[in-house]
Amino acid sequence: MPGLSPRELKRLMKRMGINVEELKDAERVEIILPDKKIVIDKPQVVALHSRGETIYQVVGKSRIEEKEERVEEIEVSEEDIEFIVEQTGVSREEARRALIESGGDIAEAILKLKGG
Repeated sequence: MPGLSPRELKRLMKRMGINVEELKDAERVEIILPDKKIVIDKPQVVALHSRGETIYQVVGKSRIEEKEERVEEIEVSEEDIEFIVEQTGVSREEARRALIESGGDIAEAILKLKGG
């Protein structure tokens, strides 16, 4: 609001039920998205508390960190694949895929293939 000092603005917001708190020791803010991470180092952070909710205002220079997909190589044995095929009746490729997706856990792969 133009013409108001920071002190007057803070007093006005308090009358409206909004409590303002500056978080002076914030070192870093990260916003994690599915494909990237937004990082703000040494941000200015203000918390606005009102009606049980908190709104954070973050100001600072941001940078983007791309996420690397980490694909772990999981080795599955032919015996495990064959066992899953016998238990579920799926193809060998489906059994292999389910084993890899379950991190090599045979029980989890069978449950996933049986829909449970």
